[in-house]
Amino acid sequence: MGRCKRAKGGGAEAGDPRRTAGTRRTDRSEAELVLDAPAAGAFNAGMAETLQVNLGERSYPIRFAADLNAEIAAEVARLGAAGRRIAVITDTNFAKAQPAALAAMFGSAPVLAVAPGEGSKSLAGFGRALDFLGEHKLDRGGVVFAVGGGVVGDLAGFAAAAWLRGVEFQQVPTTLLAMVDSSVGGKTGINIAAGKNLVGAFHQPRAVYVATGLLGTLPAREFAAGMAEVIKYGLLGDAELFAALEREPLTVASPALAATVRRCCAIKAAIVEADERETAKDGGRALLNLGHTFGHAIENAAGYGDYLHGEAVAIGLCAAARLSQKLGCLGEADVARVERVVAAHALPVRLRAPLGWPALHDAMTRDKKVRAGGLRFVVLKRLGEAATQGGIDLAQVEASFREVGAA
Repeated sequence: MGRCKRAKGGGAEAGDPRRTAGTRRTDRSEAELVLDAPAAGAFNAGMAETLQVNLGERSYPIRFAADLNAEIAAEVARLGAAGRRIAVITDTNFAKAQPAALAAMFGSAPVLAVAPGEGSKSLAGFGRALDFLGEHKLDRGGVVFAVGGGVVGDLAGFAAAAWLRGVEFQQVPTTLLAMVDSSVGGKTGINIAAGKNLVGAFHQPRAVYVATGLLGTLPAREFAAGMAEVIKYGLLGDAELFAALEREPLTVASPALAATVRRCCAIKAAIVEADERETAKDGGRALLNLGHTFGHAIENAAGYGDYLHGEAVAIGLCAAARLSQKLGCLGEADVARVERVVAAHALPVRLRAPLGWPALHDAMTRDKKVRAGGLRFVVLKRLGEAATQGGIDLAQVEASFREVGAA
């Protein structure tokens, strides 16, 4: 039976992403320093802030403000003045909800609006995106702007990575999930029948623009889905963040929303800087998949679109907590705390309808973290600290899945 394997070493407090990422405490990037700053309710009025993702020649800024329309429009004008063509990929939800913002940012630039949801992250959707770039004669100096949630960012980023063997792209995330997670780090890709995100490329954006004012028209269900990723950050490397979410659920109207978004980006940036391509033997970037091995299996077995990605991850976090308990890492009270925080943010803690264990297990065997044919999971050593672990008894995984509603 697999047991909890305690991480070796020390020197960083619980909740410090430097330990999680494997970075040195004395080598502190801007991404790390933000976690020491006092929490602020919102960005300074009219002022944008910058967080640099340090990846050598692939480094880029994340810009934060309530409204970045004028800054993005200035970037589009700069590119145009240099003779560089741009193309915008968004989804129909954002195009309908924020037409003025889209026009303010991009003027008359060509726009492809794809259907919302995981169905667009497909081979057919990928082909449509490439045809769009071809139709508008994007050359190697061209720039793709991804304006939307995680689906749009993944699809547009992969199209940019493949078009002419790679053109630049910039991210304008419009959902909470994309702002705190998928827009940062350069993972792009699509789904196929065999599994989620199995086809893709590492392709870093040239810039990320996080305008939290865009969340004002985000449907409540989509905001909740993004909170699954925020909760994940607290669980894997920021115990103070988890405790804050426990004290008071975060909402679109929360004064702490903007600071929390930046805090999550800082955690992810520090991890990506330390392990950009997820090659660390243990820990590293794979820690960002806490709850995702379970969650991706749920999406695959249920059929893409039945659960929002964040909803599946939320159930996955609960399953991961239960697996961690079975490994001797967490107590029953810890599992209950995880489920309370998930539920308090309008997210599911169990499957809406049973999914068969055989189908879930089959989906997990195609997970990207599989090594030498063996499943690897991100488990919680305690609330605020995570690690990767292999060699886990499959019966424990099955039992954890059944406790969240698998059949």
